[in-house]
Amino acid sequence: MKTNWTYEDIPDQTGRVALVTGANSGLGFHTARGLAARGANVLMACRSLARGEQAAANIRGQLPHAQLAVVQLDLGDHSSIERCAETVRGQCERLDILVNNAGLSTFARQQTAQGHELQFGVNHLGHFALTGRLLPLLLGTPSSRVVNVSSLAHRNARLDFNDLQNEGGFSGFAGFGAYAQSKLANLLFTFELQRKLARNNVSTISMAAHPGLSSTNLISRDKLSGDRHRLWAEIAALMARLVIPAFGQSAEQGALPQLYAAAAPEVNGGDYFGPGGWQEFRGSPKLIRAKDHAYDEDAARRLWQVSAQLTGETFPPLES
Repeated sequence: MKTNWTYEDIPDQTGRVALVTGANSGLGFHTARGLAARGANVLMACRSLARGEQAAANIRGQLPHAQLAVVQLDLGDHSSIERCAETVRGQCERLDILVNNAGLSTFARQQTAQGHELQFGVNHLGHFALTGRLLPLLLGTPSSRVVNVSSLAHRNARLDFNDLQNEGGFSGFAGFGAYAQSKLANLLFTFELQRKLARNNVSTISMAAHPGLSSTNLISRDKLSGDRHRLWAEIAALMARLVIPAFGQSAEQGALPQLYAAAAPEVNGGDYFGPGGWQEFRGSPKLIRAKDHAYDEDAARRLWQVSAQLTGETFPPLES
């Protein structure tokens, strides 16, 4: 692959349809803008319609001819996921690119609308369910792609199948373990989905990317309650302001690996992309390898089964 791959290297996307979750800010915003700049029709899936519309207006201010539509999506509520998928299926005859980008981290145990631990529920289960709901549209589009956005945090994570939901609770930086587990789940899902797609001899492929150390709105302050939890968030934000300028990169640069996965012609199913610099903290997109436990097929199959039970999504086109 080309070194120093930039936004200028994104191929022409005219005629292609892409859906980007969490597109109103950070990595998702730059991913949506990058694809729209090259002619893609981009669906910006956002929890807040108001913030989504503002983000779309910002892109149109830079790209007057951008083809953008905002669709409401709360990944922490399966009914919202169903409505979003129904809207997309009703509006679109094809879906070339699904970028499962949205994510959050929190310092207190919170729950989704269905009672799942918030980080596992939003970062993994929500995207698992959305992908399942949109799978028929993806399979009906030649050479479509699913891009799951993971994190360096997966490196030291392990799935505890006896307590995937962190039932005992956590607070402060202990919440990072739950976040890391959700990011490992993203990778296990990516590679198991690719195995299922390959066994069914379809042209849709699944791959993953991570942004290194990038400046994003990862920490969900609006879901925190209590001064103590907000203090943890402020401490984390301060640390990010000190560390990222020295070792990391902007969200605009951090979005390049997922854009490469979404648009570069030479990618393959099961690929994983991240920054090519020291420790994958920053730099141009590069084909990388996840930690060995992310390729554990037994764990991936078990996670798939649990995820299907928790969400009700069974991916019937791939299970025949």
